[in-house]
Amino acid sequence: MTLEEIRHHCLGKPGVTEDIKWEHNLCFCVSEKLFALTNPDSYPVSAAFKVTDENFEELTDREGFRQAPYFAKHQWVYVDDINRLTAKEGRLLLDEAYDLIFAKLPARTRKALSGKKK
Repeated sequence: MTLEEIRHHCLGKPGVTEDIKWEHNLCFCVSEKLFALTNPDSYPVSAAFKVTDENFEELTDREGFRQAPYFAKHQWVYVDDINRLTAKEGRLLLDEAYDLIFAKLPARTRKALSGKKK
């Protein structure tokens, strides 16, 4: 998966914004709640995203994946190179991250954003 594919996929979701946080992380948020981030200045480009409990265990056993620093207790994984993800797998994981955060938004916010879904 490429950085441009990540950006395109994330920004195509309702209510998603991107912002630079912590000086060098390109972050993707829904209603100001972070669901994925990348480090476009690193080589190779790395990323972190929220996952389910099941995927957390499975992914952190794979080469190049580990618990995301500062975020692991909230079931986030870090991948040292986004090219370890196929485009299909990356889209599925980003969808999962978005959906996990979306589900925790207030009902009014979810309803407003659901009206914007394509």
